[in-house]
Amino acid sequence: MTVTDAVPPALVELAERCGVATSYEDARGIRREIPARTLRAVLAAMGIPVGEDDDEGGGSVSAALEEVRLRPWRRVLPPTIVTRQGSGALCAVHVPRGTSVGLSVHLEDSSDPLDLVLPAAAEESRSVDGTPVDRFDLELPDALPLGWHRLVAVVTDSFDGTGPSAGEPRVVEAALVVSPRSIPVPPDLGRRRGVGLAAQLYQVRSDTSWGVGDLSDLADLADWAGRDLGADFVLVNPMHAGEPLPPVEPSPYLPTTRRFASPLYLRPELIPEYASLPPEEMQVVDDLAAGQRQRNTEDTIDRDSSWGSKLEALRVVFAAPLTEDRARAFDDFADEQEPGLFRFATWCALASEWGPDWSRWPAALKDPDSDDVARFATDHAREVRFHQWLQWQVAQQRAGAQRAALSAGMRLGILHDLAVGVHPTGADAWALRRSLARGVTVGAPPDVYNQLGQDWSQPPLRPDALAEEGYRPFRDIVRAALRDSGGIRIDHILGLFRLWWIPSGLPPTEGTYVNYDHEAMIGVLALEASRAGAVIVGEDLGTVAPGVREELSERGVLGTSVMWFEQQDSQPVPPEDYRRLCMASVTTHDLPPTAGYVDLVHVDVREELGQLTGDVEQERADAASEIGSYTEAVRRRDLLEGASTEDLVVALHAFLAAAPSLLYAVSVADLVGDRRPVNMPGTSEEYPNWRVPLSDARGDVVALEGLRGSDLAKRVFGAASVGVVGGGVGWGGGCGVK
Repeated sequence: MTVTDAVPPALVELAERCGVATSYEDARGIRREIPARTLRAVLAAMGIPVGEDDDEGGGSVSAALEEVRLRPWRRVLPPTIVTRQGSGALCAVHVPRGTSVGLSVHLEDSSDPLDLVLPAAAEESRSVDGTPVDRFDLELPDALPLGWHRLVAVVTDSFDGTGPSAGEPRVVEAALVVSPRSIPVPPDLGRRRGVGLAAQLYQVRSDTSWGVGDLSDLADLADWAGRDLGADFVLVNPMHAGEPLPPVEPSPYLPTTRRFASPLYLRPELIPEYASLPPEEMQVVDDLAAGQRQRNTEDTIDRDSSWGSKLEALRVVFAAPLTEDRARAFDDFADEQEPGLFRFATWCALASEWGPDWSRWPAALKDPDSDDVARFATDHAREVRFHQWLQWQVAQQRAGAQRAALSAGMRLGILHDLAVGVHPTGADAWALRRSLARGVTVGAPPDVYNQLGQDWSQPPLRPDALAEEGYRPFRDIVRAALRDSGGIRIDHILGLFRLWWIPSGLPPTEGTYVNYDHEAMIGVLALEASRAGAVIVGEDLGTVAPGVREELSERGVLGTSVMWFEQQDSQPVPPEDYRRLCMASVTTHDLPPTAGYVDLVHVDVREELGQLTGDVEQERADAASEIGSYTEAVRRRDLLEGASTEDLVVALHAFLAAAPSLLYAVSVADLVGDRRPVNMPGTSEEYPNWRVPLSDARGDVVALEGLRGSDLAKRVFGAASVGVVGGGVGWGGGCGVK
């Protein structure tokens, strides 16, 4: 950055007070300064527009800075307090001179408030709009139970009636969240590591699938993996809902909502009302199913065709009457999911009429709280009810998959994946418009594997809005992912600490980090996970700020170790030095399956797509050297039994089995010798991302029935299961190399 490009000091302070980074250290350890235009755009997305008058003498930047400084002084209580149980945290209470404040804690499960008393002396005072305000540090009781509580302040005039709040007492509330110090480890995992599968569910198609792997296939996969392989879990891709009508976004990491699941994964014939359909209506469903089963052997997964047929079949089943017990269960489910479910179902009905991009709807329908939206929901009550019913069916079939997994002997069962964000014009962007930032998207800065950076096209949650809403939007997202599961993997968990915001119209290289209140975010996560008895795995790859992994480990969140990324001085890190508190795997969905990686498919594809910024031959030589170093490492341990690619894949899984990690995930793609990546980060239509079926080494499509009979599957999973470790440790402890 040149002298003329220097960012004015007032803009720097404003950005830093708002949690916006003015510089960062890139993947190569080089300090990068953030330009002023990026800072202005990001601040505007947080509701703080500033112009060009950035001199120190005044202007919009200085005015905005003063307002940010005064923000906490203008309110009696902070919007949200998140504390660890037993910590005895302090809460700043701002009291205008001439008023008195009564304070009490209202517990989640008790009607008896707990009265609190302010300290006698203020810690600090200042004038706010001409009124002196005192700041008191209130010590919260350290014996508060876990839960979602409320801190209530009743502000009244002083006895002389001269206070600024003359009149009726004013009641102010703050959300008070008390979280556990750490998420408890399931006892079994402390004694014996869990080994399981990682599956892109849409790939796992059986002979009876509707062209896309579904929840029935998941139940069958879990049953086979638990009984025949001894697997402890199946980790699946995000199953968040997409568009209510075709075309459907293929990426499971770009959903329309993270609070509700995709009915694309339903098996219509498993809905109880299907069995009671009249013969002619049952035949309609059966014919639609037969048409889609022909697609199970195709080399491209066609979600649009599958969802179009399923939607038609599901409407037929929806028309069937419910028994009294089933009708009551549906009503109970809908009530439990309110108000979010009704709003989502209303969006689906609106999107079915006006299209999924709500930014193109009539102005009166863009506000979910408007009278026009309420009238639409009333006028289209049956369509709204249909989309509520779909969510009920998905919840039932997800629960069925988890029951099948546990019945097969799995200790954890199904682990769901939580995407980092949502589609910019989808359901959550409409329903949570006050919580999401506009004019920016989330992505990642350049790194070794993605040298141009990444733009994920997702609007980020605003840190200030999350606090104002008591972190309820985040809580609801977490609860939805935890429902009927043994745990969740959180994609890009570093986003609980900071996210890379990219202003609209700028490349990923010109974004910046925005910091979040990670203590609050992790506190909410820990509370919900402990209540669900679930494990949390955080994908903590990429550029990691100092102390982040240690903080996650302390709170009981497992990290992620991918073998190809565990290197030191261009040599494989011995697996014995991996982190214990993590999920280890040989590969990940953003890399080719292991057979493809060792054959340098990742170099070939990136070259074809123009993603390599350096010399191609040097890139190929470096990749071959990397594979050579791992090949030599498995040879030194006498793990390589032959010269084939399959033999090397088995040996690499045996190599990783020496790691002390509490969880070990084996890719389903590696069980059949697949070579093609399901996703190439940084691409859109240039590559068939998320549409590649499960295939063998020859490129032939593999069905679930073929997977069950695969000798390679038994070899690979058997190698991963060798040397399963125990030791009975708790969660506390440090991280391994990085």
